Amino acid sequence: MHVRPPLRALRDRDALRAALRSGAISAICSDHQPHEPDAKLAPFAESEPGISGLETLLPLTLKLVEEELLTLNEAIALLTVKPAEILGVECGTLSVGATADVCIFDPRAHWILNADKFVSRGRNSRSSGGNSPVE
Repeated sequence: MHVRPPLRALRDRDALRAALRSGAISAICSDHQPHEPDAKLAPFAESEPGISGLETLLPLTLKLVEEELLTLNEAIALLTVKPAEILGVECGTLSVGATADVCIFDPRAHWILNADKFVSRGRNSRSSGGNSPVE
């Protein structure tokens, strides 16, 4: 998978998880990089870096809740109000006069990731051409 930064070792993932738990990481976001299939078919060094993260950001964050790394309230804040605070924009809250940027979801729902059903035009995902469970 050609992504920037590159995928790292398990210890790096564990360090990121520890930083989330301790509060050292202030926000969770996706650098959604949708590319046409041809951009990913070139030899590795010549291919475009990036993956489609739009459809997977929320379920992967909810996985951290399921694993009790974060509470649901912490996870939602890390995806909404915390990035807005960092960027200095007035969004990510449900307050009077604020933009109604609302996402309704079932936190107990499980689904099968299928890149063919992405809303995004980018289909570059590990599940491209197949299905992957998001649990």
